[in-house]
Amino acid sequence: MGRITEAAAPSASPQKKRQRKQEKEKGKARAPVQGGGQAGPSHVAATGNEEVVEEDGEWSWLSITDASPSRQPPVFTKDGSYFFSILGSSVKVYSVATGAIVSTLSSGAPGSHTDAITSAILNPHNAFQLITGSLDGHIKVWDFLDAVLLQTISVEQPIHFVVAHELFKDTVFVSAVRRKKNKATGKQGIDDGLVLRVSLLPTPETAGQDIQKSAEVTLVGKTRLARGLAVSPSGAWLVTVAGHKAYVASTASLKDGFTKFVSPEALTCLAFHPSEEYFATGDEKGTVRIWYCLSSDMTAQTVAGVEKRAPTTTLHWHAHAVSGLTFTPNGAYLLSGGEESVMVIWQLHTGKKEFVPRVGAPILNISVSRARQEEYLLGLADASFVFVNSASLKVARAFSRIKLDPSISTSASLPSSTPLAVHTPSQTIILPSSHASSLQSYSPSQMKLVAELEVSPSNRVSRRDEKALQPSAVERAVISSSGEWMATVDVREGDDAFRGEAYLKIWHWEKASGFWELNTRVDRPHGLSAVTAVSFSSEPTTLLVTTGRDGHIKTWRLKSINEKRSGNTERFWVLRSTFTFREETPSHAAWSPDGSLLAVSLGPYIAIYDAASSMLIQALTASESCSSVVSAYFLGASGRYVAAVGPRDVLLWDLISQRVVWHTRTVQPISHAVAHPFEDRLAVFEQLKAASHEAQTTRVSIFDANSSKPLTRVTLPFHLRSSVWYPPSSPDHQATSFCLVGVTEKYRVVLFGDEVLSITDPGASSNSLAGETSKQVNTLFQDIFGKSAFADVSVGPSTTLGVARDKRNNVADLLDVPAYLLPSVDTIFDTVMGSFLQPRPAEEPALQKQPEEIPEDVHMEVEEHTSARSFVEDEEIGMLIHFFRDVAVKGPYDPNAPFPVKGNAHFGAPPPIKRKKDKDRSKPRPPPTTPPQDSYPSPESTPSLTAVPPATAGKKRRKSQAS
Repeated sequence: MGRITEAAAPSASPQKKRQRKQEKEKGKARAPVQGGGQAGPSHVAATGNEEVVEEDGEWSWLSITDASPSRQPPVFTKDGSYFFSILGSSVKVYSVATGAIVSTLSSGAPGSHTDAITSAILNPHNAFQLITGSLDGHIKVWDFLDAVLLQTISVEQPIHFVVAHELFKDTVFVSAVRRKKNKATGKQGIDDGLVLRVSLLPTPETAGQDIQKSAEVTLVGKTRLARGLAVSPSGAWLVTVAGHKAYVASTASLKDGFTKFVSPEALTCLAFHPSEEYFATGDEKGTVRIWYCLSSDMTAQTVAGVEKRAPTTTLHWHAHAVSGLTFTPNGAYLLSGGEESVMVIWQLHTGKKEFVPRVGAPILNISVSRARQEEYLLGLADASFVFVNSASLKVARAFSRIKLDPSISTSASLPSSTPLAVHTPSQTIILPSSHASSLQSYSPSQMKLVAELEVSPSNRVSRRDEKALQPSAVERAVISSSGEWMATVDVREGDDAFRGEAYLKIWHWEKASGFWELNTRVDRPHGLSAVTAVSFSSEPTTLLVTTGRDGHIKTWRLKSINEKRSGNTERFWVLRSTFTFREETPSHAAWSPDGSLLAVSLGPYIAIYDAASSMLIQALTASESCSSVVSAYFLGASGRYVAAVGPRDVLLWDLISQRVVWHTRTVQPISHAVAHPFEDRLAVFEQLKAASHEAQTTRVSIFDANSSKPLTRVTLPFHLRSSVWYPPSSPDHQATSFCLVGVTEKYRVVLFGDEVLSITDPGASSNSLAGETSKQVNTLFQDIFGKSAFADVSVGPSTTLGVARDKRNNVADLLDVPAYLLPSVDTIFDTVMGSFLQPRPAEEPALQKQPEEIPEDVHMEVEEHTSARSFVEDEEIGMLIHFFRDVAVKGPYDPNAPFPVKGNAHFGAPPPIKRKKDKDRSKPRPPPTTPPQDSYPSPESTPSLTAVPPATAGKKRRKSQAS
């Protein structure tokens, strides 16, 4: 390949440089253009920060990412058909069979929670009611079947945990938080925990109000910030864990307060045994402890304020903190999980353990489904759910929407760029997954995760000891205009133990499988330097360009080879050309709409290359007010204009007239820009400074080719890491409107613009579950033997059974009155008995078989075949009749019945059997000439020549001499 350097763009001589410097000092704002072009005047819209920017309002936007998952385990309904999961200030109701969200409680409706929900439990006295607690200080009781809010009790303290027991009617135990402030400094201090017993009965004054006050609130004790709260299955003990202590209180004497038991490490989670009086905890060092301290002797207070130590059993496998802990319903196993993405099954009576590894993400919580066959539900940190079969310990199914780990938004080792692309043929968005080495395909219209692609196979170990490991991360992902090819760049930074890696991978879209398959891999495409830009050209000749910090610009082409033996054609990507420009470092590359030109941003220049020959056509130089060009874009379908975007400047070039059309400067730094693919418009994004980290704002200015003044200025209530064009699905959209998709600084995926895709989510609102029919799940026998052949046959309801059912209902209504109001038995006897004893329905007459037309015989030569079927002879039928007459017709065998008496027999016990000598017994007996009376001959049976005598009890059987 030819290497094109500075031949087409010679550098300026020192004399010209001095002359150019003098012109700058004289204040002549001229922009030199290579190739004889003249620079036009620069139109500056703002020269300082004193400009008052008028905004047109807020841009429409829609988040398609769920809130951060809760650490509280999901709650199953009694029948196991649904489970409840906390997401932000709402409770999502999931179908166990399909994983679809069928309803949402507290979704912005009147009276819903205004802050994050922290706890959700089923009412022990009503299985169709859900009790929730929130940081807004309210306890709410929901009827989840009808999605109706029944009651709201105010505690006036942020609530972290809510538990209840069937022994305490209309009462819950609450772990709340009391805010503390330092009196000297006035700053927020360490929060203290409060454990309260709260009655769900309101006071008479607030009984008719929307927000009620509890009739009785009793303080059980004070703790640190609680990490778990539970009541023993017997209801005799209340336990909470906070800090390095386990607090135990007897529910029979709550006024005595808590007894403190010390743990060597900070506790993170709590679980009670389902039948025994002990509990288990997990700590920050990965240790699981079983506490045996629930007795009157252990909890007796000897000295006030003295902390105790309890006998415990230690189970240790986890390398990091334990976040999920629960017992199986039979109490034989203990399940634990944490950051290692491994669920551990502990067998309590032996201490042995089994593992379910590589579940996909760190485990936050574990629940057990007791309906039908037992399953374990794992709540993962990337907001996905995994069901594990308890028998095979294999992942049965997984449910997820967008997998985004909230921990990466606060990580210090974020990738330099965020991969984001749109695949038009499948109408999916390519996003970073919960692990940095993977990508995921998400369909916004269907609101489901389509596939996950592991770009760089890597170990999912998060850290070694306390030092976090730097995983391989996907930094860039671009898709060709046809949607057939995708290019990714994954990088892993080197350290003292490992060498740095960088790979350019090109993937091919397989329409049949609907998945990406790796086609070409290039190791270190730009040596030890980072890749700064990747871009595909348009059809028909698709080219790929990459730029790096080594200063090289490389183009890649598709090569085809025909195999002679198989006749197949193999396609792969090879290097086409490599060139540089004036020892500048390229930062961005963009193709013209027809793919004939390539614009590369290099410091203060924009180099325009011919795509066919890779020759430099011209170099556009920014004005003295814009010293650096970060990115450049072709505008519109014709590609006449090139927009240069700097740190705070936007410059528009006209390639035909070869002059600067206009130049403007923004008030705030520019994060990035997006060009309209069909119109001469450009969207510029500025990140506004905020007083706090939560109050983030982005200003978007829309420019066109006619004026440096923005057409519109809108804002977004978040900062963006990346954004790309998202094709609108509506055919009635305006041609000049912007439709974009982006990833925020907190790694949330949002759709925004002039026209936002309208997504209908049936589970986003509060829906009734009364008529909801869940998907039929295979039974245990169907899993073993297969689904029945009659499972899908729809049989219409019988009219007779329907009439009988209606009559039974009428009789039930008749008898549903007091006994003294019933009529006499003679009056209602016929009616009652007639409802239960239905006459047999008349059988339909059998259809008479019509005589078939017998065709005339035709003489044919037919080969005779011997039938392989066996025919039943009369002797076999007679044998069966004789057998059932003597055996089946007779009554069951009675061991106490006397033996039958014959004429020459003894009464009582049967006569003794005369045994012959051994020599006589060893001789073979001749076959009987006539069968005995009680024998049943089989057809075509050949009697054996050797008769084996019966075995003698207590003696070893000898072989026959005839053998």
